[in-house]
Amino acid sequence: IRSLAETAMYRFKQLMGDKLKSRQFNSQHTETMIKVKAINKMTGLGMPKYQQQS
Repeated sequence: IRSLAETAMYRFKQLMGDKLKSRQFNSQHTETMIKVKAINKMTGLGMPKYQQQS
């Protein structure tokens, strides 16, 4: 599990940069949430869709 977390953080930093651009805490929180949602969206696009066979 640790290697998966490290890989995810590496991918996050490569795509989004390793620093926050905002100075205020509320803006940093918003910036982080936007980046996390973008990463989750990209991860979701790469996941296969399963259909139950009857």
